[in-house]
Amino acid sequence: MRYFMRDNYFCRLAQMKFLFKDYFQKKNYKVISYRGEFDQELRYVLPFAYWHFLNGTLDKTISSKDTKELYFFSKNHEEKYDKRIWNETYMHYDVPNMTHSFTFSYQKWAPVPYKAHYANEVFKFDKPILVIANKYNIEWDHPPINFLDIPTLDKIITKYKEKYQIIYNRPLSTQIVLDNSDILDLKEYPWLKENHPDVILMNDLYAQHKGSVVNNFNHLQLMVYANCDRFISIHGGTAILASCFEGTNIILSNPNWGMEILFDEYSTIMPKLSGAKILHARDANEVLEHVYENY
Repeated sequence: MRYFMRDNYFCRLAQMKFLFKDYFQKKNYKVISYRGEFDQELRYVLPFAYWHFLNGTLDKTISSKDTKELYFFSKNHEEKYDKRIWNETYMHYDVPNMTHSFTFSYQKWAPVPYKAHYANEVFKFDKPILVIANKYNIEWDHPPINFLDIPTLDKIITKYKEKYQIIYNRPLSTQIVLDNSDILDLKEYPWLKENHPDVILMNDLYAQHKGSVVNNFNHLQLMVYANCDRFISIHGGTAILASCFEGTNIILSNPNWGMEILFDEYSTIMPKLSGAKILHARDANEVLEHVYENY
């Protein structure tokens, strides 16, 4: 924990060398390049880039492919990388926040207004949307740790499919840029189609609208999420993306893995991404408790 905090404070101190350019000169000079984890890009890099945009000092942004829509505010964005490198995250001392910490600097950090920018009439339904953003990946070089299994999905869908238009989202490896976390097969897609055909699959929306309404899978997620106020998501980038769209986000995160719980980040930086109400669940039972109490 001291290692992370040390690096976070070092990142803040490193910003002092840009004091004159950022607050007095105010010319378009800042080039922000990143190819680390999606989680940290959403939490730290994008709000930093958006602050520079608002400040009038953003020159160029560089990231992985299919990120142009995430950086919609950047007039000069380059999609340079085909693969993310997870440990590059800890080498970005040029961003004010880049590691876990009990406190964060919000001086050069501004929430990106994704919900307002991507609100649309295309992905609206007769009932309000409930997005279930699941994942089933290798985590920390271990088999999947944080995910919603089929029995839990069945309980949620059975109880809420009449109240909400449920949209199920678990991106495939061909739809997003990967890092070291290989995507595995939960085998829930055939089960969903057979047992809950009224659930809309994000994959089906992508097949239907790719090339006409949406440019890539990230673009689709942004447009669907912009019309949603109820999310159930999973530790990592899946949870952070859902936290960028206001409303309520129930996040499943095992307390024995990851630093977010130790640093209480579900109460600090995550709600600041959009003003969302963040509810942390330690296991599937707590997910259900939060869902029953709030949805």
